[in-house]
Amino acid sequence: MSSTQPARPAWLSPRPGRHSPGLGRHSPGPSPAGLSRRALLRGGAAALGAVAAGGALGGCSAGPPPGTATWSMWSSSPQEQAVWDDFGRYVERRMKVRSVSTLTPSEGYPTKLDLQLVSGTASIVTALNGWLIPTYASRGAHRPLDDLIADDPDFDLSDFYPAIRSISSFGHKTYAIGFDVAPTVLYYNRTLLEKNGIDPPSPTEPMSWEHFSELAVELSRKPDQYGFTCAPAIDDLVSWIYSAGGNVMNEAQDAGALHEPEALEAIGFVVDLFVKKKAAPPISNLVTEDALANFLQGNVAFMQNGPWQVVNVRKAPFEWDIVPFPAGPAGSRPRVSGSSFAIPSGVGGDELKLAWRLLKTLTSTGALNIYARAGRNNPARRSAGSAFTPPPRNLGIVQDILAGRLPHAGGHPFDVTTNWNRVRQLLGQDLPRAFLGQVSVADAVGGLTTRLDVLMRQHQDALRQAGG
Repeated sequence: MSSTQPARPAWLSPRPGRHSPGLGRHSPGPSPAGLSRRALLRGGAAALGAVAAGGALGGCSAGPPPGTATWSMWSSSPQEQAVWDDFGRYVERRMKVRSVSTLTPSEGYPTKLDLQLVSGTASIVTALNGWLIPTYASRGAHRPLDDLIADDPDFDLSDFYPAIRSISSFGHKTYAIGFDVAPTVLYYNRTLLEKNGIDPPSPTEPMSWEHFSELAVELSRKPDQYGFTCAPAIDDLVSWIYSAGGNVMNEAQDAGALHEPEALEAIGFVVDLFVKKKAAPPISNLVTEDALANFLQGNVAFMQNGPWQVVNVRKAPFEWDIVPFPAGPAGSRPRVSGSSFAIPSGVGGDELKLAWRLLKTLTSTGALNIYARAGRNNPARRSAGSAFTPPPRNLGIVQDILAGRLPHAGGHPFDVTTNWNRVRQLLGQDLPRAFLGQVSVADAVGGLTTRLDVLMRQHQDALRQAGG
């Protein structure tokens, strides 16, 4: 990106009637436009580049008429779209207004949301994956909700799991309201295990890494049959790292920690399953690698993933179930992830009142019952938990783990930074080469440590600026 700052483009100006500066005593936003140009330059390089290249957003102000309940969400399959269509009908029944949802494939969602925020065309309520919340909160792109919560005696925040309340907060303020939360679990192909004379794993006691590795190797001895699959990405590796007692960054979050012995042991354990032990489907193309598709083919015994894939795995042509994540040196500590709805900072006036009603409706027990019944994921509200029902048979372990009811199976907060997308991109460029056997884990991590440290220092700068 050029170091020369461009003149303020017209599309950063508030839309009439949209970016109201008159939020009174409730106004928490750093700027009426919601996402300041400085914040854009600090965190939205990709979006700015696209805008500068295309210059096409100046005419994007047309949209649904005032009073429309607009909301955005990611959606990557027909099953997911069916859930969001049901949400839209629920919103219209409850709110008596028109519902308009913008659905985007998950991989492209952050970039599209960046563009919508800077152009003033974002929905009045936007879904945020938990790892995005620190990014948008630190940039002032979304508003804190504490004032709205305090002024609404009918809204009960205590119904939400503590884990999703933590995920949805930044700087001791609530920036979003959750709709799902869950730990990563281990899926297994029951049909394949029975075919090979192996008993199903315990639904309450996690397998040790050693036992899990032995099973994965044993199941991979037959041609075209494999023991395990996962994505060669930090989002999957991090659960192994936590279970080894490591992390991506140090405790102060001012330097990387992937070079520490615990993290190296965890990454090496997973990479060995692919490269040395040949216990995973071989990776020939990192771009098209799809662990879920591998598992659904029916010749892979185990897959790590979240219960958010239940809606997709239910179409598998074999019997399957879930068990706790394998226990490493530090125990079974997979990442706990969640997603939420938030309100962009530029939403004000009557539109803010509509946005708060919409956000409450989208995260209400009734809406989350729709979500849970479809098997989309474990709902963020306890009161909607009974709607998340089997299959799979062991689905209850998700809520048991969140509630601490399984003594040896737990979870770990997904520790992310204000620039986590850049951290993901860095690790996504370098670590996958180890899965191809092109470089050792130590060399892959050694080659990225300096750049990871730089990103951690930038994260600290963002925290200081957000606090100031």
